Amino acid sequence: MAALLTASAGHYSHPGRKPENQDFCGLRIPQEPLLSAKGIAAALADGISSSDVSQIASQTSVTGFLEDYYSTSEAWSVRQSGQRVLTAANSWLYSQTQQSQHRFDKDRGYVCTFSALIVKSTTAHIFHVGDTRIYHLRQHRLEQLTKDHRVWVSPEKNYLSRALGIDSHLEIDYHTVQVEQGDYFILMTDGVYEHVTDQSLLAALATHPQNLDEAAKTLAEQAYEQGSTDNLTIQIIRLDSLPSPGATELYQHLTGLPFPPVPEARAKFDGYTIIRELHANHRSHVYLAVDDDTGEQVVVKIPAADLKDNPLLLERFLMEEWIARRINNVNVLKAGPQTRKRNFLYIVLEYIEGQTLKQWLLDNPKPKLDAVRGIIEQIAKGLRGFHRLEMLHQDLRPDNIMLDRTGTVKIIDFGSTRVAGLMEMNPQDESEHILGTLQYSAPEYFTGGYISARSDQFSLGVIAYQMLTGKLPYGTEAAKCKTKTQQLALRYNSLLFEHPEIPGWIDHALKKAVHPNPDLRYEDLPEFIFDFSHPNKAYLNKTRQPLIERNPVLFWKSLTLFWFVCTLVLIAKGVHTG
Repeated sequence: MAALLTASAGHYSHPGRKPENQDFCGLRIPQEPLLSAKGIAAALADGISSSDVSQIASQTSVTGFLEDYYSTSEAWSVRQSGQRVLTAANSWLYSQTQQSQHRFDKDRGYVCTFSALIVKSTTAHIFHVGDTRIYHLRQHRLEQLTKDHRVWVSPEKNYLSRALGIDSHLEIDYHTVQVEQGDYFILMTDGVYEHVTDQSLLAALATHPQNLDEAAKTLAEQAYEQGSTDNLTIQIIRLDSLPSPGATELYQHLTGLPFPPVPEARAKFDGYTIIRELHANHRSHVYLAVDDDTGEQVVVKIPAADLKDNPLLLERFLMEEWIARRINNVNVLKAGPQTRKRNFLYIVLEYIEGQTLKQWLLDNPKPKLDAVRGIIEQIAKGLRGFHRLEMLHQDLRPDNIMLDRTGTVKIIDFGSTRVAGLMEMNPQDESEHILGTLQYSAPEYFTGGYISARSDQFSLGVIAYQMLTGKLPYGTEAAKCKTKTQQLALRYNSLLFEHPEIPGWIDHALKKAVHPNPDLRYEDLPEFIFDFSHPNKAYLNKTRQPLIERNPVLFWKSLTLFWFVCTLVLIAKGVHTG
């Protein structure tokens, strides 16, 4: 069995020579599966001495961070989760000050400095604002990981340039450190670190290797003896074991189950009654089934036997249901209810009675523009459900889009979906092969460029183009690009050549959405959808058709009138000359 992330910790906090302790610290080491999904978190805050309420800011910031971080989606990266939680905390603290009698004196408001450490898999994530500090100790080498946000006016006078609650806008320092077994992380307030040396810190850890609380107390007492007049808080974390490279304990309870037998129609299967097979390929068998407890129709998806020897593909198979449970969006396939213990390895998804977009296009080879817009808008709404959780679908194509009997669009098949939070657990997957379908994949997949939400935008633009023309904007050339030079040489095939009835501003919107350079696409999907549905004035002037195309009769009348006037002028000149 793969090793788990384990740690030992100790802390000490005391008012010191002050009447009140305005420091606060906290640590959380959760159980599985949260341990693998979110990691270990420690936080430390130091209230400013000029404020009578800063101890409230410190305690609220630490406790709120440790609670709210573990409430964020497992799909979010550590960075997004931490920054969103801290931004919310900053807004609350700032608003408390604005509603108090000290709204014009921020030095007396709900303000504190803050540092947090999150260790997930084999990476430490550092969040920092203010002058609390985090140190990293490895094999007797001590390194300060944070930078003090203080501005020194003179050797005797300085002030905080950044802190939680000091302003409505928060700028957070963030970076990562790769960790090793046996690493120490030490979080300290200035009341301690300004009065202890590196040598005394190493000595305290060497003297109390099995009692980190005592080591922390020893260092705080040394700071007091050296004349510290501030609160004294120190927190020590040692990493005792790390997960095996690439291990995802999140799936262990599932991957340990046996592969199920291939069921037949009317067969009973783990509380489901199989109705019929819907689809089968080299990766899975898909069945329509009825939940015997609820009577609800569901889809039961069983991995193909070939996946037994391919852990990566098996993990991706299991991710589909995991993802479906986390995206609450009307335009995204949902996971089926899970009320019973599973005895076999399979996933359950909602059953959509309808057809794929591919089949819909075969039935509607020349759809009306409004129908295309309606479908594209729904797909975009579904994609935003992915992007809000830092997920990329990566295989958007007509086969993976369903339309139910009410016309509601559902994005399906998440086997290629990239989840930022899980990529942190398996960083080697960053360089994996192209998972999507070549004709719809953005050029950056082939040239090794940065993959982002704009890559999904490209796929959506290709689908919109195909719905209007039956063709692809670059034919098969985009998939052949292996270098950025080839990528820049791609030429967009304007749909106006064969479909002049389509407004030119729509052609420009599509051209931008499928631009070979992702930096030149739309910044986000709503902007593309707006331009796809509303005439953009910038495009109207560029795409205004010549008069001969817009109104041939008026063109020839105007041309005839022009020549008639020219003839009269020439005749008049001839008469005058004669």
